[in-house]
Amino acid sequence: MSSSPPKTQAGARDAAVQTALSATRSALAGGVTRETLDIARAALDKLASDTTLWTEQDYPAPQDGEMQARYMIAQDDPEGLTLYLNVMRPGKKIPPHDHTTWACVAGVEGIEHNGVWDRLDDGSVAGKAQLQKRDVVALGSAETRSIALMPDDIHSVEIRGDAIIRHLHMYGRPLETLSNRTVYDPDAGTCRLMTVGVTTRR
Repeated sequence: MSSSPPKTQAGARDAAVQTALSATRSALAGGVTRETLDIARAALDKLASDTTLWTEQDYPAPQDGEMQARYMIAQDDPEGLTLYLNVMRPGKKIPPHDHTTWACVAGVEGIEHNGVWDRLDDGSVAGKAQLQKRDVVALGSAETRSIALMPDDIHSVEIRGDAIIRHLHMYGRPLETLSNRTVYDPDAGTCRLMTVGVTTRR
């Protein structure tokens, strides 16, 4: 169990989080488009850039064989805008999936390799899907610190190398409420409903 962070640090973090969330609400007030979502992505990128707010002391890495620790940082309400910090170990992989809500991801420390996928079929056959990988984004690198995803965008996640990564994930709704997400197996050509995975730490 980590000790409580100093009030000054916690206060600085809370203020920075609220600034990012306020900018996001303002950007998306008129609707979610690629353009407005890019403003939200930039706000999250700025929040992630202060690595002193997201330390191991306050948000420990997963232990005892676990590959991922997900912390809830802020939430508008049980169905609203939600911010998480993901701490993941090398070797962690998340197969291609959608979110059914908009999402932004920004790197704090380390590289999260995001595959960006296109769905080629029309979805008319239940449980079947054909995907094609369009790109791989080294998220958290100097070239690409953050990414924005529309509700039906499909991406995958892989943590390579030997370093633990810390990334902020922001969603239009809490992951725990997203019961209709789809996860894909590109090799098998199949798809199914996706579970929330690890339990969120609060």
